[in-house]
Amino acid sequence: MMTNLLEGKKALITGGSQGIGRAIALALAENGADIAIVYVGNRDRAAETVAMIEEKGRQVKTYYYDISKFDESKKAVDEVLADFGRIDILVNNAGITRDGLALSMKEEDFDAVINVNLKGTFNMIHHTYRQFMKNRSGKIINIASVVGIAGNAGQANYSASKAGVIGLTKTIAKELASRNINCNAIAPGFVQTDMTAVLSDDVKKAMADAIPMRRMGTPEDIAKTALFLASSLSDYVTGEVIKVAGGMFM
Repeated sequence: MMTNLLEGKKALITGGSQGIGRAIALALAENGADIAIVYVGNRDRAAETVAMIEEKGRQVKTYYYDISKFDESKKAVDEVLADFGRIDILVNNAGITRDGLALSMKEEDFDAVINVNLKGTFNMIHHTYRQFMKNRSGKIINIASVVGIAGNAGQANYSASKAGVIGLTKTIAKELASRNINCNAIAPGFVQTDMTAVLSDDVKKAMADAIPMRRMGTPEDIAKTALFLASSLSDYVTGEVIKVAGGMFM
């Protein structure tokens, strides 16, 4: 059921066409926000997400830009501001993986993951920074990962990028706190997405068995925390990293 928790708010979500990003977009829309989605993925998936949000009676528009590129991310922000008038909530969700042991990891695979996951997050914050300061309010939510806290074999690039997102989150929180702007991170654990769907049942069972709650998370689990951080319920929360991982890494 739609509530007015975010009534009148404008949210920009990167990587919002599917998976965790889609779940966050739907949760914010269900609670009254209009949604701008920046993505470079599947256009059909993006169209599906748009239809879902429109069914909820909210304004929604997509923007096809690569946020790892500084100039393209600026164009995306400029267009969103022109179309929506302002940005109240920024969700930096876009991310990629290119796994492999550090010994055999190609330079281009390391760079690509850092550029999307970390530099892309910086780019979007940089280009919305003045707007948030002018409004003297706003919510910035960065999607990190538990592997950015604990590390993970075979994910040197991904772990480093998400650890960087955590450091960036805390820095931006300190810079903007006096302007009534919150910046927090969510660190998901193992989540049921397209990336994990291709794993064998045995692998998925082993992953679930390693979680105290004995199940993998869902995109909706992450979206509920994003809703909290996007709303006035979290007005006195900033610089935090909230693990949504079923008890992993307590």
